[in-house]
Amino acid sequence: MQVRILGCSGAIAQHARTTSFLIDRQLLIDAGTGVGDLTVADMLGIEHVFLTHSHLDHIAALPLMLDTVAARLTRPIVAHALPATIEALKTHIFNGTIWPDFSRIPTAEHPFLVFDPLEVGQVLSVAGHRIEVLPAAHTVAAVGYAVDTPSGHWVFTGDTCSNPAFWQRVNQLPMAMLVIETAFSERELGLALKSQHLSPSLLAEELAQLDLARHPGLRIGITHTKPLEKGLIQSEVEQRALNLPQPLIWLEAGQVFDFG
Repeated sequence: MQVRILGCSGAIAQHARTTSFLIDRQLLIDAGTGVGDLTVADMLGIEHVFLTHSHLDHIAALPLMLDTVAARLTRPIVAHALPATIEALKTHIFNGTIWPDFSRIPTAEHPFLVFDPLEVGQVLSVAGHRIEVLPAAHTVAAVGYAVDTPSGHWVFTGDTCSNPAFWQRVNQLPMAMLVIETAFSERELGLALKSQHLSPSLLAEELAQLDLARHPGLRIGITHTKPLEKGLIQSEVEQRALNLPQPLIWLEAGQVFDFG
């Protein structure tokens, strides 16, 4: 299995794209602005989009991607998400005012987009992969995901804050890679708490719940850093004794991770 980092920034800037990960060729985890760097052929290969939540940086490219590929689709793209996320998309994006309702175009019987509601704890078999829906704690309804690979699970926290239920579950899974957000520096700790994101100190508290003995060789990637704050966040994280088996990976758009 291959994971391609399309976007992993908490905002946009030159070379900074918001959250989106391409798994093999068929699956997207979130649809942030990083999707815009794909070729049309790449977009046509996508069959399923798994959304963590409804915030714009995670869904911005979904309506635009649909517009790009619609004329050549032979089957609808399936958007998997919590019911609250689907309702937000229908109400605020695919509403005929902000964007056409692709779940009813060209017809309600044969649309370009199909919504599939999820619930935490659900396990799906999609495009040859086992995908488990994990709990997240954010300002809106949100989830994370665990995707099986031959060497263990690729796990994404999604946008989250303190989340004991997440660690309880992932410590039961064989993990090959953990992707965890750290959106704010310590000087913005109050904003991190208010917006239910992580800062370096909060990241350390979360990673302290990771049972490293169960996950030998685990790679940990940091995502969702703000462009103006990334250097400071990295410095603040590196000043903390996290006692990890190997150095953290600071994710960047364009990176590719293979799991054999």
